[in-house]
Amino acid sequence: MSAPPPLTDPEQLKALLGIPFTPEQLRCITAPPVPQVIVAGAGSGKTTVMAARVVWLVGTGQVAPEEVLGLTFTNKAAGELAERVRAALVRAGVTDPGPAPPGGEEDPPGEPQILTYHAFAGRLLKEHGLRLGIEPGSRLLADATRFQLAARVLAAASGPFEGLRNSLSTHVQDLLSLDGELSEHLVPPARLRAYDTRLRADLAGTPLTNNDLRRIPDTAVARTELLGLVEEYRSRKRDRDLLDFGDQIALSATLARDVPEVGRILRDECRVVLLDEYQDTSVAQRILLAGLFGAGSGREETGGEGAGHPVTAVGDPCQAIYGWRGASVANLDDFPRHFPHRDGTPAPRYSLSENRRSGGRLLRLANVLAAPLRDRHEGVEALRPAPGAEHDGVVRCALHATHAEELDWLADSLAHLVRTGVPPREIAVLCRTGGDFAAIQGALVERDVPVEVVGLSGLVHLPEIADLIAVCEVLQDPTANAPLVRLLTGPRWRIGPRDLALLGRRARLLVRRDDAPGDDPDRRLAAAVEGVDPAEVTSLADALDTFIESGPDDELPFSTAARVRFARIAAEIRDLRRSLGDPLMDVLHRVLAVTGLEVELSASPHALAARRRETLGAFLDIAAGFASLDGETTLLAFLGFLRTATRYEKGLDSSLPGGEDTVKVLTAHKSKGLEWDVVAVPGLVEKHFPSRQPRESWLTRPGVLPHDLRGDADTLPRIETWNAKALKAYDVQQREHQATEELRLGYVTFTRPRSVLLGSGHWWGPSQKRPRGPSAFLDALRAHCEADPAHGEVEAWADEPGKDTGNPALTRSDEEQAWPLPLDPTATARRRDAARRVWAHLDDGGGRSGGPPEGEGRA
Repeated sequence: MSAPPPLTDPEQLKALLGIPFTPEQLRCITAPPVPQVIVAGAGSGKTTVMAARVVWLVGTGQVAPEEVLGLTFTNKAAGELAERVRAALVRAGVTDPGPAPPGGEEDPPGEPQILTYHAFAGRLLKEHGLRLGIEPGSRLLADATRFQLAARVLAAASGPFEGLRNSLSTHVQDLLSLDGELSEHLVPPARLRAYDTRLRADLAGTPLTNNDLRRIPDTAVARTELLGLVEEYRSRKRDRDLLDFGDQIALSATLARDVPEVGRILRDECRVVLLDEYQDTSVAQRILLAGLFGAGSGREETGGEGAGHPVTAVGDPCQAIYGWRGASVANLDDFPRHFPHRDGTPAPRYSLSENRRSGGRLLRLANVLAAPLRDRHEGVEALRPAPGAEHDGVVRCALHATHAEELDWLADSLAHLVRTGVPPREIAVLCRTGGDFAAIQGALVERDVPVEVVGLSGLVHLPEIADLIAVCEVLQDPTANAPLVRLLTGPRWRIGPRDLALLGRRARLLVRRDDAPGDDPDRRLAAAVEGVDPAEVTSLADALDTFIESGPDDELPFSTAARVRFARIAAEIRDLRRSLGDPLMDVLHRVLAVTGLEVELSASPHALAARRRETLGAFLDIAAGFASLDGETTLLAFLGFLRTATRYEKGLDSSLPGGEDTVKVLTAHKSKGLEWDVVAVPGLVEKHFPSRQPRESWLTRPGVLPHDLRGDADTLPRIETWNAKALKAYDVQQREHQATEELRLGYVTFTRPRSVLLGSGHWWGPSQKRPRGPSAFLDALRAHCEADPAHGEVEAWADEPGKDTGNPALTRSDEEQAWPLPLDPTATARRRDAARRVWAHLDDGGGRSGGPPEGEGRA
């Protein structure tokens, strides 16, 4: 291949790549090889700009292709960026179009190095880890092994523990969470132990005037106990030469901070560095990158050995939605200071604001919502539509009286779009949480619209999978009261509130704690299901056991049907517990067989059953994949994994929508980086989206690192003194911080559609006693539509219910519920007749007497 003529002019680059770059894009692409940060708005072509910058720097002779390092977060993103860069270099005639040799561990000559942040850290440790005593052969822990190892640490812990009072699977999650936060912020365990010791000493001499204040020292005790388990977990990793992703980043950051020679070597090898999605990097990742390619790792960098290195970071602070898992948006804001010029002057900041995805009318809505975010972050500009798209895009919104009416409107709207030519794969339903996934899936299947629930965090909300997990929680932990309540009140067992309250009272009596004032069953039930210390064992499961043994003489007035059902579920749980020592997949299949759930799905002729069988199969595939990584994986480890995987509806789950021609149903968090022609956003109701659910607080959760110890402490709420007034002020700051994060999530959600945005809400939820009403987001959609008829349409807007109006969803009888799916009348009659014949046969043969319990005619 003959050497191409060198690039000398931006217009030449535009012609070679065939891309009509905007002036602001060309400014970023052709900037000198010095540090710079690009604030790239949604849909502004950041990946195209990054690829073109590589072509420009290589084509102008400023760098060789193999001297370019690009970092991003996921394998998919790394693959896409690598392909974009490679294709752009070939199209520009800069590199040979021949394919790279497959399977090579090293990048071939002439190829840019495009890696994930974690893969880069892993390679750094492999090459330089001996400087810290890390063997090159250390193995990376898979998720299954992490959770299994943590479960073993908990199982071997001798206790007793004064502060750790939650279920075992929650402790697995907290252990790994605290270990990860210590790594992300480079906090030695001794520093955390000293902090909590001082905190407890300070609080010991302080009047704690309310329950919230009194919980703080209890949390500090629990965190200290949990820290001991974290140290044991780390010791077991060291003994086995194992590292997890958090270890990789923390140790790599330590190398970058403490061993200057490593930075000199990396800067010589990587003469140009591209950092993608920089707003999602953590404190440890910032220390790693600034230590290698910037001014250093301290907070007040003004110069240093790496200053002036050509680093281009790209990100958008308005899309910083992963703060809950360690990301720090301050990294993007402070990039000019962390990566200054050689003389110490801050790096320049550029902006990309022309959106080539969405129509101009949709962008007007996004800009209104993002106005407070633009005020918080320097360099963020309002989005502009591409030329010719100023009048494209439409918003349709609706507020309905009930949740059921909202989902009917949503499903009817999407079914109409599919019938009129919109491919299902170009439609997405984005939800704040996965609670409505099952109902949305059912409504779309009922209208013959192909639909796919995306990811593990979506699957666990489907009723058959949620029931499977609930049974497993009860088997693993006798004090798992909340999952047992789900099973008891569900459509299979149908225990009413009176009998459930009495069961809670019996559970209290069993541990001799029936000395609280009053005899209110509701209060006793609340106490039983709140989540208690296993050492104090208030267990609904133990209360169930009394129905198959000689129970206490408490003379509680249980109904006859409840007594029979309690005995049956207690016997079922006891039988299933015998299999807890079996391999994970054997346990799951036995639960499915004993509960009859798999049979019900297989026997149902309903169209939705086919989809539910597919999703159940997908869940079991995930479980099998988890188990196959560690042949000794236990149910406890898997439950801990599920808790973390569904945390904040995101967690460990990295699956992406498939290529099938189906409507995709997923969470708003999972939609980042994706786009569709049509996006529907249900559940835009008060306190739900935007959510007012606070992030887990270090004041109440032992698995959370105190703010004062975090590397981004300056950006987080702080509590100055330990009194009720200061704590209330802290809570206000926390809510404001949460509101900003929810606004970012809303901005991400409403910038996903190209052409059509559907938004909806309701007054009456499926189980709420008080009306909800429109959230600020739905009000914004309505105002947008009413500002100009061309913007869209308010299709329905139900009046607020009267003060004396009740929720119609709560007035229907729950006695006759289909489980797990509805049957047609003929099939129902046939199955009930078959059930009666089976019971009659059992009675005649002496296998079981008494016939079916009241209300249990369905097989």
